[in-house]
Amino acid sequence: MFTKRFLKSGKVKVEFTLPDAIAANTESAYLVGDFNNWDESATPMTRYKNGKFKIALDLEPNREYQFRYLINGSLWHNDWDADRYVANPFSGDNSVVNTSPD
Repeated sequence: MFTKRFLKSGKVKVEFTLPDAIAANTESAYLVGDFNNWDESATPMTRYKNGKFKIALDLEPNREYQFRYLINGSLWHNDWDADRYVANPFSGDNSVVNTSPD
């Protein structure tokens, strides 16, 4: 899941949180998407003492970003609460976060 906050700077702070059911059996989690050119190691999520994996990014407004979570280096998961989903070329879907204020 993710939350969006519209900043005075014009950016949109998006905090991504791995769903608890996935986090329970996770050693490492990365957020991978348009914002990091789909680099599988560029954006590691932080595991907190409560077991949650989170990361916050400042994204450009009025855009849609496709993304997925990479778990333990080999398992891909979507965000269950994404704004929408789009097909990817690997026989699956990508999650989408929309940074428009509407």
